[in-house]
Amino acid sequence: YCVEFRTERLSQHCARERRPHARWMQYLREGHTVCVARDTGTQRCAGDGHNADGDKILHWEAVGNSRCQGTWKKVRQLEECSCPAVHSFIFT
Repeated sequence: YCVEFRTERLSQHCARERRPHARWMQYLREGHTVCVARDTGTQRCAGDGHNADGDKILHWEAVGNSRCQGTWKKVRQLEECSCPAVHSFIFT
């Protein structure tokens, strides 16, 4: 399954990330929609907004830089999706 979120806020530390394995954080923007996917054979991600409506603000943190964090709102959940590889982000 996958869940789409609209980023509401993010810390300034995301844009300042320069390490090669974490440069993807520079592409995060407030107001953009991100796709968070998980294999259907595994359990849901904690904090995936499964029971959240579109008005609930959820918190996220980027893997690899705990100072890159922010909030987002769930847009929708789909049973099948394909997240664009060019915007593959990793959150906890």
